[in-house]
Amino acid sequence: MTLEGDLVLVYIRGKPAFFARVEQISEDFKPGWFQVKLLVLQIPLVVVTWILREAYINGEEFTMGGHPVTLTRVVCPEHAEQGMPDLPETSSDAADGNADRAGGEPAGDLGKPTKGGEKVLSLVGRRKKVR
Repeated sequence: MTLEGDLVLVYIRGKPAFFARVEQISEDFKPGWFQVKLLVLQIPLVVVTWILREAYINGEEFTMGGHPVTLTRVVCPEHAEQGMPDLPETSSDAADGNADRAGGEPAGDLGKPTKGGEKVLSLVGRRKKVR
């Protein structure tokens, strides 16, 4: 069930078109229909309101302008499900920007490939210090 705050992937003509966050779902004046306010995640950001039935909000295909459209709720995959290693805990040095990871590597290191070839990047300590 798709709720306010959920991320959805919008398919148009069976192809992924854009991601959007469900900002608000409110009843329309027509019984059984809802006004769904979406924040379309693109540049520039766009806010649209679509009037949809509950089934459409939850993934049933509908048409808009004669084109099939589907909303699919996006669920964040867990690290374990992807076979990705758990990220190491950061040390107190990482909090003040002196090290990038618990291993004490410098903040300039962009990460080393893991067994699967992915790189794990840490953003800790990458902020510019304002004086």
